[in-house]
Amino acid sequence: MGYVEISTMNSAKNYEGHRIRLRQRFIRSGLICFAEYEIIELFLTLCLPRGDVKPLAKALLHEFRSIRAIFDASIDELAQIKGMGTVAPVAVQMIKSFAEIYLRENIPTNQCIINNYEQLEKFWRLRLGSLRNEVFEVALLNTHLGLLKDGVIRLEEGVVNRTNAYPRKIMEYALQKHASAFIIAHNHPSGSVWPSDNDRILTRKIEEAAESLELYFIDHVIVAHREIFSFRKEKIIQTINSTW
Repeated sequence: MGYVEISTMNSAKNYEGHRIRLRQRFIRSGLICFAEYEIIELFLTLCLPRGDVKPLAKALLHEFRSIRAIFDASIDELAQIKGMGTVAPVAVQMIKSFAEIYLRENIPTNQCIINNYEQLEKFWRLRLGSLRNEVFEVALLNTHLGLLKDGVIRLEEGVVNRTNAYPRKIMEYALQKHASAFIIAHNHPSGSVWPSDNDRILTRKIEEAAESLELYFIDHVIVAHREIFSFRKEKIIQTINSTW
């Protein structure tokens, strides 16, 4: 056995020992003492079974600047990084999708009270903040501003400028479920939360329809990765109600 072969075997043992030590650290204390690159490195050991993945972890952080940005990157963007192969980019997207489901299901919707901006923003950020496609939803609430059972309804996916259809649909759902109040929300995957002209027209039509049926239109929010735009905060919605 030559020197090169022995050296290769020793390197492989070192890499495997390093992987084991990373996992043992995680088991002992979670991620609290991990550097950012070590968190990515630990993840990569699960989908790249051989070799030293530390340089790849550092390359990902250098390219995308943060762990969040890595998980927000597309499969094609991740695949451009040398060493990622074809499995790791898909695994990143899978883990992100699992986490989103966990966070959404962790919202106790049968006990959820939305009676201030902090709760409203947290609720919609968890639901819509990381979606890549545009969706439009309505949340139906009772007189105490508690979310009704099965009270979040997705009205549209892909296009959110149907200003004539939405007001009627929302009022129908609210009356069917005996809701006293509602919030509408949609996301802008592009990152900008500034409302379009259609957003403003739609909001006004919904406000008028709700007023005629004595339903409390709490807010229309636009959600992006890091920002939320509130029509009520910006005083675009001006209907007065003492419950907010």
